[in-house]
Amino acid sequence: MHLELRHLRTIKAIHDAGGLARAAERLNITQSALSHQVKGLEEQVGLELFVRRTKPLRLSAAGLRLLRAAERVLPEITALQAEFQGLKSGRSGRLHITLECHACYDWLLPVLESFRKAWPEVDVDIRPGLSFDALPALEREEVDLVISSDPEDHEGLTFAPLFDYEPVFVCAATHPLADRPFVEAEDFRDQTLITYPVDRARLDVFAGLLGPARVEPLAVRPVELTAVILMLVASGRGVTVLPDWVVRDARGGADLAVRRVTEAGLTKRIYAATRTEDAARPYIAHFVRLARSEPVKLQRAIPAG
Repeated sequence: MHLELRHLRTIKAIHDAGGLARAAERLNITQSALSHQVKGLEEQVGLELFVRRTKPLRLSAAGLRLLRAAERVLPEITALQAEFQGLKSGRSGRLHITLECHACYDWLLPVLESFRKAWPEVDVDIRPGLSFDALPALEREEVDLVISSDPEDHEGLTFAPLFDYEPVFVCAATHPLADRPFVEAEDFRDQTLITYPVDRARLDVFAGLLGPARVEPLAVRPVELTAVILMLVASGRGVTVLPDWVVRDARGGADLAVRRVTEAGLTKRIYAATRTEDAARPYIAHFVRLARSEPVKLQRAIPAG
Protein backbone atom coordinates (compact mmCIF):
# COMPACT_ATOMS: atom_id res chain seq x y z
CA MET A 1 0.00 0.00 0.00
CA HIS A 2 1.38 3.36 -1.07
CA LEU A 3 -0.36 6.24 0.68
CA GLU A 4 0.25 9.84 -0.34
CA LEU A 5 -0.67 13.09 1.38
CA ARG A 6 -3.27 13.74 -1.34
CA HIS A 7 -5.05 10.53 -0.28
CA LEU A 8 -5.29 11.75 3.30
CA ARG A 9 -6.52 15.16 2.13
CA THR A 10 -9.14 13.43 -0.04
CA ILE A 11 -10.52 11.36 2.84
CA LYS A 12 -10.64 14.40 5.10
CA ALA A 13 -12.33 16.59 2.48
CA ILE A 14 -15.04 14.02 1.68
CA HIS A 15 -15.76 13.45 5.37
CA ASP A 16 -15.93 17.18 6.13
CA ALA A 17 -18.01 18.01 3.02
CA GLY A 18 -20.36 15.03 3.32
CA GLY A 19 -20.24 14.17 -0.39
CA LEU A 20 -18.04 13.94 -3.50
CA ALA A 21 -19.36 17.05 -5.26
CA ARG A 22 -18.66 19.49 -2.43
CA ALA A 23 -15.35 17.75 -1.63
CA ALA A 24 -14.26 18.12 -5.28
CA GLU A 25 -14.96 21.86 -5.05
CA ARG A 26 -12.83 22.13 -1.91
CA LEU A 27 -9.98 20.22 -3.52
CA ASN A 28 -10.35 22.18 -6.77
CA ILE A 29 -10.67 19.06 -8.93
CA THR A 30 -13.53 17.54 -10.92
CA GLN A 31 -15.93 15.12 -9.28
CA SER A 32 -14.93 12.49 -11.86
CA ALA A 33 -11.23 12.87 -10.98
CA LEU A 34 -12.07 12.59 -7.28
CA SER A 35 -14.12 9.41 -7.88
CA HIS A 36 -11.19 7.83 -9.76
CA GLN A 37 -8.86 8.82 -6.94
CA VAL A 38 -11.12 7.20 -4.34
CA LYS A 39 -11.43 4.04 -6.45
CA GLY A 40 -7.64 3.83 -6.82
CA LEU A 41 -7.17 4.31 -3.08
CA GLU A 42 -9.67 1.57 -2.26
CA GLU A 43 -7.87 -0.78 -4.62
CA GLN A 44 -4.61 -0.08 -2.81
CA VAL A 45 -6.15 -0.59 0.61
CA GLY A 46 -8.14 -3.63 -0.51
CA LEU A 47 -11.21 -2.41 1.41
CA GLU A 48 -14.14 -0.09 0.80
CA LEU A 49 -13.59 3.25 2.50
CA PHE A 50 -17.16 4.53 2.24
CA VAL A 51 -20.62 3.16 2.90
CA ARG A 52 -22.26 3.72 -0.49
CA ARG A 53 -25.77 5.07 -1.03
CA THR A 54 -25.86 7.07 2.21
CA LYS A 55 -26.48 10.79 2.57
CA PRO A 56 -24.29 12.30 3.72
CA LEU A 57 -21.63 9.90 2.50
CA ARG A 58 -20.30 7.96 5.47
CA LEU A 59 -16.90 6.43 6.03
CA SER A 60 -16.58 2.68 6.58
CA ALA A 61 -14.57 1.28 9.48
CA ALA A 62 -11.46 1.26 7.25
CA GLY A 63 -12.23 4.80 6.12
CA LEU A 64 -12.48 5.98 9.72
CA ARG A 65 -9.04 4.52 10.44
CA LEU A 66 -7.67 6.44 7.50
CA LEU A 67 -9.47 9.59 8.65
CA ARG A 68 -7.86 9.35 12.07
CA ALA A 69 -4.46 9.10 10.37
CA ALA A 70 -5.30 12.13 8.23
CA GLU A 71 -6.36 14.17 11.29
CA ARG A 72 -3.09 13.32 12.99
CA VAL A 73 -0.69 13.71 10.06
CA LEU A 74 -2.08 16.66 8.09
CA PRO A 75 -1.81 19.24 10.92
CA GLU A 76 1.81 18.16 11.46
CA ILE A 77 2.54 18.60 7.76
CA THR A 78 0.88 22.02 7.78
CA ALA A 79 2.95 23.06 10.80
CA LEU A 80 6.11 21.74 9.16
CA GLN A 81 5.39 23.70 5.98
CA ALA A 82 4.86 26.86 8.04
CA GLU A 83 8.12 26.20 9.88
CA PHE A 84 10.04 25.76 6.63
CA GLN A 85 8.48 28.92 5.25
CA GLY A 86 9.55 30.76 8.40
CA LEU A 87 13.09 29.42 8.02
CA LYS A 88 13.14 30.43 4.37
CA SER A 89 11.95 33.95 5.14
CA GLY A 90 14.26 34.27 8.17
CA ARG A 91 11.41 34.75 10.67
CA SER A 92 12.06 31.54 12.59
CA GLY A 93 14.96 29.32 13.49
CA ARG A 94 17.06 28.24 16.46
CA LEU A 95 19.39 30.30 18.62
CA HIS A 96 21.01 28.10 21.26
CA ILE A 97 23.70 30.00 23.11
CA THR A 98 26.56 28.96 25.35
CA LEU A 99 29.03 31.17 27.20
CA GLU A 100 32.74 30.99 27.78
CA CYS A 101 32.39 34.27 29.69
CA HIS A 102 30.87 33.35 33.05
CA ALA A 103 30.02 36.93 34.04
CA CYS A 104 28.16 37.53 30.78
CA TYR A 105 24.89 36.25 32.23
CA ASP A 106 24.55 39.66 33.88
CA TRP A 107 24.03 41.46 30.59
CA LEU A 108 22.86 38.57 28.39
CA LEU A 109 19.42 38.14 30.00
CA PRO A 110 18.21 41.69 29.18
CA VAL A 111 19.45 41.18 25.61
CA LEU A 112 17.50 37.92 25.30
CA GLU A 113 14.34 39.56 26.65
CA SER A 114 14.49 42.20 23.92
CA PHE A 115 15.36 39.54 21.33
CA ARG A 116 12.42 37.32 22.35
CA LYS A 117 9.96 40.16 21.76
CA ALA A 118 11.39 40.88 18.32
CA TRP A 119 11.70 37.23 17.21
CA PRO A 120 8.95 35.20 18.94
CA GLU A 121 9.25 32.34 16.42
CA VAL A 122 12.93 31.70 17.12
CA ASP A 123 13.70 28.90 19.59
CA VAL A 124 16.03 30.47 22.17
CA ASP A 125 17.93 28.53 24.81
CA ILE A 126 21.08 28.87 26.93
CA ARG A 127 23.25 25.76 27.10
CA PRO A 128 25.56 26.24 30.11
CA GLY A 129 26.65 22.61 30.14
CA LEU A 130 28.65 23.14 26.95
CA SER A 131 30.57 26.19 28.14
CA PHE A 132 33.90 24.38 28.52
CA ASP A 133 33.79 22.85 25.03
CA ALA A 134 31.95 25.70 23.36
CA LEU A 135 33.64 26.20 20.01
CA PRO A 136 33.75 22.49 19.08
CA ALA A 137 30.06 22.34 20.06
CA LEU A 138 29.42 25.28 17.72
CA GLU A 139 31.18 23.47 14.89
CA ARG A 140 29.11 20.34 15.57
CA GLU A 141 25.91 22.47 15.42
CA GLU A 142 25.01 21.62 19.01
CA VAL A 143 24.78 25.36 19.68
CA ASP A 144 24.41 28.33 17.35
CA LEU A 145 26.26 31.14 19.11
CA VAL A 146 29.10 31.33 21.65
CA ILE A 147 29.78 34.36 23.85
CA SER A 148 33.57 34.47 24.25
CA SER A 149 36.39 36.84 25.16
CA ASP A 150 39.01 34.60 23.53
CA PRO A 151 38.68 34.55 19.72
CA GLU A 152 40.44 31.67 18.02
CA ASP A 153 41.35 30.91 14.43
CA HIS A 154 38.69 28.38 13.46
CA GLU A 155 37.87 27.75 9.81
CA GLY A 156 34.14 28.13 9.30
CA LEU A 157 33.59 30.28 12.41
CA THR A 158 33.09 34.05 12.55
CA PHE A 159 33.84 36.17 15.63
CA ALA A 160 31.78 39.37 15.69
CA PRO A 161 33.13 41.94 18.19
CA LEU A 162 30.43 43.10 20.61
CA PHE A 163 32.01 45.53 23.07
CA ASP A 164 35.10 46.29 25.12
CA TYR A 165 35.12 46.19 28.89
CA GLU A 166 37.56 46.74 31.74
CA PRO A 167 38.21 44.13 34.43
CA VAL A 168 38.27 46.00 37.75
CA PHE A 169 39.50 45.20 41.23
CA VAL A 170 36.84 45.03 43.97
CA CYS A 171 37.51 44.91 47.70
CA ALA A 172 35.78 45.87 50.93
CA ALA A 173 35.68 49.62 51.57
CA THR A 174 37.72 49.01 54.76
CA HIS A 175 40.36 46.90 52.98
CA PRO A 176 43.92 48.39 52.96
CA LEU A 177 43.99 48.28 49.15
CA ALA A 178 40.90 50.48 49.00
CA ASP A 179 43.17 53.48 49.59
CA ARG A 180 45.12 52.75 46.38
CA PRO A 181 44.12 54.37 43.05
CA PHE A 182 44.99 51.05 41.33
CA VAL A 183 46.40 47.61 42.15
CA GLU A 184 49.31 45.64 40.70
CA ALA A 185 50.01 41.92 40.47
CA GLU A 186 52.14 41.89 43.64
CA ASP A 187 49.17 43.18 45.66
CA PHE A 188 47.48 39.78 45.24
CA ARG A 189 50.23 37.65 46.87
CA ASP A 190 48.72 37.88 50.35
CA GLN A 191 45.06 37.98 49.26
CA THR A 192 42.27 35.44 49.00
CA LEU A 193 41.06 35.83 45.43
CA ILE A 194 37.38 35.01 44.86
CA THR A 195 36.68 33.95 41.27
CA TYR A 196 34.13 32.18 39.12
CA PRO A 197 34.62 28.38 39.00
CA VAL A 198 36.18 28.29 35.52
CA ASP A 199 39.60 27.46 34.15
CA ARG A 200 42.23 30.04 35.08
CA ALA A 201 43.02 30.66 31.43
CA ARG A 202 39.52 32.14 31.05
CA LEU A 203 39.75 34.44 34.07
CA ASP A 204 40.81 37.98 33.20
CA VAL A 205 42.86 38.44 36.38
CA PHE A 206 45.03 35.41 35.63
CA ALA A 207 45.21 35.81 31.84
CA GLY A 208 45.91 39.55 31.87
CA LEU A 209 47.80 40.10 35.13
CA LEU A 210 48.81 37.29 37.47
CA GLY A 211 49.86 34.75 34.85
CA PRO A 212 52.29 37.04 32.99
CA ALA A 213 53.67 38.33 36.33
CA ARG A 214 53.98 34.77 37.74
CA VAL A 215 52.15 35.81 40.89
CA GLU A 216 50.08 33.32 42.89
CA PRO A 217 47.45 34.62 45.36
CA LEU A 218 47.48 33.39 48.92
CA ALA A 219 44.31 31.41 48.15
CA VAL A 220 41.75 31.09 45.35
CA ARG A 221 38.11 30.59 46.29
CA PRO A 222 35.71 29.67 43.47
CA VAL A 223 32.13 30.95 43.82
CA GLU A 224 29.34 30.43 41.27
CA LEU A 225 27.13 33.51 41.70
CA THR A 226 28.15 37.13 41.18
CA ALA A 227 25.93 38.32 44.03
CA VAL A 228 27.61 35.90 46.44
CA ILE A 229 31.09 36.97 45.27
CA LEU A 230 30.24 40.62 46.01
CA MET A 231 28.71 39.71 49.38
CA LEU A 232 31.85 37.83 50.42
CA VAL A 233 34.08 40.68 49.24
CA ALA A 234 32.01 43.27 51.10
CA SER A 235 32.33 41.23 54.29
CA GLY A 236 36.13 41.12 53.99
CA ARG A 237 36.42 37.43 53.02
CA GLY A 238 38.57 38.18 49.99
CA VAL A 239 39.01 40.34 46.90
CA THR A 240 37.92 39.85 43.31
CA VAL A 241 38.34 41.10 39.74
CA LEU A 242 35.15 41.43 37.71
CA PRO A 243 34.05 43.12 34.47
CA ASP A 244 33.15 46.76 35.03
CA TRP A 245 29.53 46.25 34.01
CA VAL A 246 29.07 43.62 36.74
CA VAL A 247 29.91 46.04 39.57
CA ARG A 248 28.02 48.98 38.06
CA ASP A 249 25.15 48.75 40.54
CA ALA A 250 27.29 47.56 43.45
CA ARG A 251 29.69 50.48 43.20
CA GLY A 252 27.31 52.80 45.01
CA GLY A 253 27.31 50.57 48.07
CA ALA A 254 29.29 51.88 51.03
CA ASP A 255 30.78 48.42 51.66
CA LEU A 256 32.70 48.08 48.38
CA ALA A 257 35.60 49.86 46.72
CA VAL A 258 36.30 49.57 42.98
CA ARG A 259 39.79 50.26 41.61
CA ARG A 260 41.70 49.86 38.34
CA VAL A 261 43.89 46.85 37.69
CA THR A 262 47.29 48.48 36.93
CA GLU A 263 47.62 52.19 36.38
CA ALA A 264 46.67 51.99 32.71
CA GLY A 265 43.87 49.48 33.33
CA LEU A 266 43.11 46.27 31.47
CA THR A 267 40.95 46.12 28.36
CA LYS A 268 39.14 43.02 27.10
CA ARG A 269 36.67 42.44 24.29
CA ILE A 270 33.57 40.26 24.12
CA TYR A 271 32.77 38.43 20.87
CA ALA A 272 29.81 36.52 19.46
CA ALA A 273 31.06 33.44 17.61
CA THR A 274 28.80 31.85 15.01
CA ARG A 275 29.18 29.50 12.10
CA THR A 276 30.17 31.68 9.14
CA GLU A 277 27.29 30.37 7.05
CA ASP A 278 24.81 31.49 9.75
CA ALA A 279 26.27 34.90 10.56
CA ALA A 280 24.04 36.71 8.05
CA ARG A 281 20.78 35.12 9.23
CA PRO A 282 18.47 38.03 10.08
CA TYR A 283 17.75 36.96 13.66
CA ILE A 284 21.41 36.25 14.44
CA ALA A 285 22.47 39.60 13.00
CA HIS A 286 19.77 41.28 15.12
CA PHE A 287 20.97 39.50 18.26
CA VAL A 288 24.49 40.82 17.62
CA ARG A 289 23.12 44.36 17.23
CA LEU A 290 21.20 44.06 20.50
CA ALA A 291 24.23 42.65 22.31
CA ARG A 292 26.32 45.57 21.10
CA SER A 293 23.79 48.16 22.23
CA GLU A 294 23.15 46.81 25.75
CA PRO A 295 26.59 47.68 27.22
CA VAL A 296 26.16 51.28 25.99
CA LYS A 297 23.50 51.59 28.70
CA LEU A 298 25.98 50.51 31.36
CA GLN A 299 27.92 53.37 32.87
CA ARG A 300 31.57 52.74 33.60
CA ALA A 301 32.04 51.49 37.14
CA ILE A 302 35.50 52.97 37.67
CA PRO A 303 35.83 56.17 39.72
CA ALA A 304 37.44 59.08 37.92
CA GLY A 305 41.06 59.73 38.87
